[in-house]
Amino acid sequence: MKSRILLSCVILLLAGSSLWAQLGGDVIGVHDLGPGSKSPTTGARTDFCTYCHAPHSGITASTAPLWNQTLTTQTYTTYTSTSYHQTGNAQPMLGSDSNLCLSCHDGTVAPGTTAVFGQVAMIGSMSGSDVFGTSLQSSHPFSLVLPIKDAADLVETLASKGTTADPTGAIRLINGNVECTSCHNPHVQAKDAIAQDFLVKDSSKGAMCLACHDPNRVLEGQTNPLNGWYTSIHAIATDAIDNLPYPTLDQNACVSCHTNHNAPGAEWLLRGAGDQDCLDCHSGSSNAGNITEANFPGRSTARLPAVVAPASVTAKLNVAAEYAKIGHPLFSGANPVAMRAKSRIRTQSADPNNPSLSGCIDCHDPHSVQSVTSFSPAPGVRPSQKALVGVSEKDGVTLLRPAQNQFETCLRCHGVNSSKMSSSAKYGYEPVRLASTSDPLNVIPQFGVTAASSHPVFHPRSSPLPQPSLLPNMWNLNGTTEGRAMGVQIFCTDCHNSDDNREFGGTGPSGPHGSKWSHILERRYEFSQTPAPGQLITNLNPSPDLSVNGPYALCGKCHNLSNIMQNASFKQHSSHINAGLSCSTCHTAHGMGATSTNISGQRLVNFDVSVVGPNATYPISYNRDSNTCTLTCHNTAHNPDGTVVAAGVGRKK
Repeated sequence: MKSRILLSCVILLLAGSSLWAQLGGDVIGVHDLGPGSKSPTTGARTDFCTYCHAPHSGITASTAPLWNQTLTTQTYTTYTSTSYHQTGNAQPMLGSDSNLCLSCHDGTVAPGTTAVFGQVAMIGSMSGSDVFGTSLQSSHPFSLVLPIKDAADLVETLASKGTTADPTGAIRLINGNVECTSCHNPHVQAKDAIAQDFLVKDSSKGAMCLACHDPNRVLEGQTNPLNGWYTSIHAIATDAIDNLPYPTLDQNACVSCHTNHNAPGAEWLLRGAGDQDCLDCHSGSSNAGNITEANFPGRSTARLPAVVAPASVTAKLNVAAEYAKIGHPLFSGANPVAMRAKSRIRTQSADPNNPSLSGCIDCHDPHSVQSVTSFSPAPGVRPSQKALVGVSEKDGVTLLRPAQNQFETCLRCHGVNSSKMSSSAKYGYEPVRLASTSDPLNVIPQFGVTAASSHPVFHPRSSPLPQPSLLPNMWNLNGTTEGRAMGVQIFCTDCHNSDDNREFGGTGPSGPHGSKWSHILERRYEFSQTPAPGQLITNLNPSPDLSVNGPYALCGKCHNLSNIMQNASFKQHSSHINAGLSCSTCHTAHGMGATSTNISGQRLVNFDVSVVGPNATYPISYNRDSNTCTLTCHNTAHNPDGTVVAAGVGRKK
C-alpha cells in the first residue's frame, strides 16, 4: 500500500512538473512575472501563478478562481462614437473578467499587489502601450449596457443569440457581454504566433474582428459601413508591410488601420489620428522600419518569427508628397468634434450643409476602395471611390448612395454646401467673372444643363458650334504621346489632378491630392494679371511657348494650340495670345452659370473683370454673331464695330 501511495505521489509530481514547465515556457509568455522572465516587470516570487492566483484562498469579490491581485476600483471613461450603435458601456463589475485584467492594465494598481502576500518586491515597469489608464475612449468597447443593440455591421447572431460567428467558439461573449476575455486568453500568449497578444485564436486576415463584424450584412434602415470589405484593396493586397504584426497588408487586414487599445484617434480606434492613418502607408514607403521592442512592447524581437520583418517592403504611391505641394486641405488632428463631423460622412449620412472637412475619407471609402488597373472614360466613378456617397447635380442636396459619377463625389464640397471652406490664397489667383452667381464656389450652375456653355463634365458635349481645335485624344504629360480618347464627356480630374499622375504617364497617384500648379491643376495654366482692369498684362510674355512647358499647357492637353493660333474659330486669337493675354482673360474654365444681358456665354466667354475694364462709352459685352467685344484691355479700347483705339485716345488704332 505504501509503495502504491509513493508511486502515485511520484506520478503527480511528474505531472505537476510537466504542467509547470508548459505554463512557464512559451505559453504564459510575458504574464510570467517571476525573476528572470521576459516580462518588462518581474518580482521576487518564483511561483509565477501566485501573482494573480492564491493557492488556498482569494479575493471573495472575484468570480475568478482563487484571485490574488488587488482589484482596481476605478471609474472609466468608455468608448463613444457617432457611428456607435450601442446604448453605452457600463463600468466593469468588481471581480468580473475585465476588472481582473484592468487591475494591472489600468496602471492604478501595481503588479504584485497581492491579497495574500502583500506587495511583492518588483523591478521594472509595464510598457506604456499595455497601460490603458482610466480613459478608455480609445479602446475597443466592452462591458456593454445589455442587451446588445443590433447594427448593420454586426453579425446577426451577436444580438439575437449572444454568439459570435467564430466557428471554433474561441471568440465568445462572457455572460452575454463583450469582455477582455472575449478576445484574450491571459494564460496563452502565442495562440496567434505572430501577433503574440494573448489572443484566443490566430487573427490574421481580420479573423478576430470578423467574428463579430459582418461586412455583407443588410439591415433595413441602416447602412453597413463595412460593405465591400472582402473585395477591397485593403483586404486582398499582398503588399509587404512593416511595423505591423503580420508581413502583408491582407494578413493585417483590419489592424492595418485600427488598433484595439490606446488608439491615438478619438473615434474608430485608428492607428493614426485623422488622415495620418492613411498617410502612414501612402507616403512612398510602407511604414518603413524594423520590428523593435518599441513596436511590440514586452516581446523580444528574437521571439518574433522572421517573416514579421520582411527584407523588402512594398512602397505605396506617395500621396503625402502631393499634399505637401498645393494640396487639398487635410484634417490630421485628433479634435473629437471635428472627427465626429467627419464621421457623419463616413457613416453615409452626409449632409451637404454640414461643415466640409476635406480629407481622405471624404473621397475614398477605406472599406470598399479598390485598385484602379485601367482608366475608364468619363463620367463613371472609378474603383478608388467605390461605395462613396455622392450629391446629385440636379439640386445639390439629394444624396446618392453610392455615387455613380465622379463629379457627384466632388459636389459634396463643391456644390451648394453653404459651410464649405472658403477659397484660400494658397490656390492662386482667382478670376472675377463678369457674370457670376452669388456663390462662385458652387460649380453646379457652371456645369449644369442651364449653363449657356460649359466643359462637358455633368453632361455630354452638345454644342452646335464647331470645335476645330479639339483633339481626338488627350495628350499625356510629356506632350508627345496620346492618352485617353477625348470622348464626349470629361472628368473633374482631367484638369484637377496630381502634376505627376500615372493616368497620364507619370509615376505619382492620380486624383486631386495636390499639384505644383495653382488650383491643384494637372498642368501649368497661367492667368493674366494687371495692376488694374484694362491695363497692360504684367505677368505674361508675348509669343508664348505653346509646348507642354508653356503657360497654357493645361488647355493644350485637349486643344490644338497651333490651330487656335491659326485663328480657326476666332480671327483675333493669335494677336491676343501673342500680346500676352491668357485664355482666362476671356474664357471661364468651368462654364457660364450666370445670366448676362451683355454676353451670351457661348464658347465659355465670360470676361475676368480684374483684367478687363469697360469701354469709356460702352459696358463690357461680347457679340458672338459678329465675334466682337466692347471693353478695354491691354490699354486698348474695343468698340462694338470691331475697331480698336488706344485707351484714352479718341482715334482708331
